[in-house]
Amino acid sequence: MMNAQTYRIGNARVTRVTDTLLTGITPAYLYADWRDGVLDEQPQLRGLLDDSGEHIILSVHTWVVELGGKVFLIDTGLGNDKERPFSAMFHRLRTPFLERLAALGIAPDDVDHVLLTHLHADHVGWNTRLVEGRWVPTFPNARYVMPQGELDFFATPEADKRRIVFDDSVAPVLASGQGVGIDAAGDDYEEAFHFNPTPGHCAGHMSISLRSAGETAIFTGDAMHSPVQVYHPEWNSAFCREQDGARASRRWLLDYACEHKATVFTAHFGASSAGVVSREGDGYDWRFL
Repeated sequence: MMNAQTYRIGNARVTRVTDTLLTGITPAYLYADWRDGVLDEQPQLRGLLDDSGEHIILSVHTWVVELGGKVFLIDTGLGNDKERPFSAMFHRLRTPFLERLAALGIAPDDVDHVLLTHLHADHVGWNTRLVEGRWVPTFPNARYVMPQGELDFFATPEADKRRIVFDDSVAPVLASGQGVGIDAAGDDYEEAFHFNPTPGHCAGHMSISLRSAGETAIFTGDAMHSPVQVYHPEWNSAFCREQDGARASRRWLLDYACEHKATVFTAHFGASSAGVVSREGDGYDWRFL
């Protein structure tokens, strides 16, 4: 469940590096529409629950993409030492994330680009680390690329309840001149990547596609939290901000994955966190890779 297998997307190598696993959330909390019968309809979903069968296992991780001699990170997990009074699961963690990254032969100085799907606490944490009482960029040579819509959100009063996340994990990389905003309409980045607007989970959310040597992948961000939403794309999680937008973005993502035969790299699915989507009648099917 920690450092996982490496996938090939054309000339790119993609590997998951785990920050932590969240095991305290029940399916009924995550999904207001949850019914236990789903586990009978799709028995593979039972493997995503903990040993008690009562809690869903959610992974928090980074996807490392090595392409053309450069190192890209997709999202950066929760980070260490972060004050998160709004969530005991996120608060003052101490994980060996950088050691796991080092196991791939990657040091912080080696990272060239950090691509962020959105700016929630569990996606930006390792943007920075605590050094002599100050939050400094973990990856000093990297450009940190993020949706401009998320930056705009943090300029509003509505963001005040999560201001601490911006202050310790986003503001330092902006202050260092390493931050880059992507327009809300989406845009290409470094030729192989494209930021696709998938709003709903939050206003500025984007899913990031990768194309290399005729093959395609998509990094979902939080458009989905588990394979349950492949089978029930109408189900929103408890963390979706705009309900209709989240459903529309999820269906767009599933259709994109089918049409492009894309490998789907998710942000929170358990097991390998990677898979493929196919059409099944009027709906969709999921297969882990």
